[in-house]
Amino acid sequence: MAEDEFEEVPKLPPDARLESLDQRLDKLQQAEANRTGATQANPGTRIAQQAFGHLIGAPVGGAVLGWGMDSLAELAGYRTFPLLTLLMLFFGFGVGLRNVLRITKSGTPPGK
Repeated sequence: MAEDEFEEVPKLPPDARLESLDQRLDKLQQAEANRTGATQANPGTRIAQQAFGHLIGAPVGGAVLGWGMDSLAELAGYRTFPLLTLLMLFFGFGVGLRNVLRITKSGTPPGK
């Protein structure tokens, strides 16, 4: 009985119904792509959108983090309101520029 558990299932012949189904699915997918006019996105547009997102998102994210750090410092008794917000804003701008340079050199987003 234990010997039967480890035996491989004999190779089954391909099923004609599955092949027919695959062919019909391929035809339907091609017809749907033609009907909807699905096209590949322009890589230049994709890179430009990513660059724009990094140039806007990184400074905004840095400013929000700086504001949060300023708020925590105020709770601790230190008054640093514009300092950390501005420092993190400029740091975020630098990170955004670095990411844009990385994207434009390689054509791939950072981290991939």
